[in-house]
Amino acid sequence: MQEPNQSSVTEFILLGFSFSPRTTPLFFSAFLTSYLLIILGNGLIIILISLDSHLHTPMYFFIVTLSMLDLGYTTTTMPQMLAHLASQKKTISFASCVAQMYIFLVLGITESWLFAIKSIDRYVAICHPLRYKVIMSPWLCRVMVLFCGLWGVVSALVYTVFAMRLPYCGPNKINHFFCEVPAVLKLACADTSVNDQVDFILGFNVILVPLSLILVIYINIFIAILRIRSAQGQLKAFSTCASHITVVTMFCVPAMVMYMKPGSEASPEEDKKLALFYNVISAFLNPIIYSLRNKDVKRAFLKVMGWGRAPE
Repeated sequence: MQEPNQSSVTEFILLGFSFSPRTTPLFFSAFLTSYLLIILGNGLIIILISLDSHLHTPMYFFIVTLSMLDLGYTTTTMPQMLAHLASQKKTISFASCVAQMYIFLVLGITESWLFAIKSIDRYVAICHPLRYKVIMSPWLCRVMVLFCGLWGVVSALVYTVFAMRLPYCGPNKINHFFCEVPAVLKLACADTSVNDQVDFILGFNVILVPLSLILVIYINIFIAILRIRSAQGQLKAFSTCASHITVVTMFCVPAMVMYMKPGSEASPEEDKKLALFYNVISAFLNPIIYSLRNKDVKRAFLKVMGWGRAPE
């Protein structure tokens, strides 16, 4: 194995998507529109919830946190992808690549665990409604989010250190639209089997564990919902759970496929599509699924715009 100090790569070339010259402007417009809508949708959610005191509840606190994470990790990748689509220069320095990889992982892992925390919130709201505000206190909510953030920081650091400790002596072309661990590892001038094992173990901790927790919690939630005598009450409870399950599936399943399969089985084109799904499409749909179709958020929007008043 070569020593890391023999690495000669100082910058990488991000190949991105293989669009023809005719279709590139079309895809650029589509990605730009998507990014602007992500900023608009998630930004609107953050502003509305911040301004309306009726929405200062644990559920909306977690939704605001989710929107901030969505804004963060799409901004980590999409502006650069758009710049590369609009120009011939598609390079990124070694240091910038490491920074992008680390920031994206921190935000992505934090969001993965936030989904598990949000399922706990739904469990308490449905199974212990009378004690909901007591159990889900502002202090506990902040501690839960802090735990997610710290877990993201530590796990992302391990991912990044193990990936970038390897020598990269050329070629320097990354077949991806940003510096994601599986794509970068393919350029290493050394055996990456240890990295595959580390990625699998960490993937288990940052994806499978929260998914398992979500599964166990929702089994208990569904059992509790079936005990509700009112059909309308059951429907309302199921609808609130359906939003969360949809978002979790869109984000976690593609991420699990990406990070837990061996590098030898990875297909660059499939990886780019998977990354696009949990990086862009998930962040684009989250505001719609979680909040913009929510009556409380609509009421807050009308109040802020001066078109109506929230009920006393």
